[in-house]
Amino acid sequence: MALKETIIHESQKLFSLNGFLNTGVNEIIAAAHTSKGGFYNYFSSKEDLFLQVLTEAQATWREKVLFGVRNLSSPTQKICQIIKNYRDRYLIDSENFPGGCIFITLSVELDDQRPHLMQEVNKGFAGFVELLTELLDEGIQKGEFSLDIDKDSVANFLFTNMLGISVLYGVNKSKPELDRSIESLLDYMRLLKI
Repeated sequence: MALKETIIHESQKLFSLNGFLNTGVNEIIAAAHTSKGGFYNYFSSKEDLFLQVLTEAQATWREKVLFGVRNLSSPTQKICQIIKNYRDRYLIDSENFPGGCIFITLSVELDDQRPHLMQEVNKGFAGFVELLTELLDEGIQKGEFSLDIDKDSVANFLFTNMLGISVLYGVNKSKPELDRSIESLLDYMRLLKI
């Protein structure tokens, strides 16, 4: 792994554990086994690094959560696969995110302290809700869901529940509780089907 990628990867882990504000450049340098010169050769500031870490974290999230979804034809199956992947491939990924969902960690601390960085995190949240909304709309068009469901409300319900599940799992690391919570969301999806 090249030095730039090592710095991004180690920073992603540190931001997941400690947040952006509580992680110092010196910690990042030590974790990446480099020098200040090595760090500043690739990043003009910690905020510059943050944006690149966020891009990498989002790419990792997409790779894990959307795994196998394109191979499915049913929008219901796609949403259910996303929910399962969120549990089985993303939330339990302690290699990339030892502190749990990095987006939760960042959103909690950045909202008041660095609103311009929080806007970047929110773009990812909005993109995910949009994806869920599009899949629900596709499901309505294909007759999998009733015409009278409020796809925006359902997408937001799924999103907020997945975030809540992430917070609880981050606190207690209980796999049985995680499984029960995810199964409840999957049951909800089954109830929506016609």
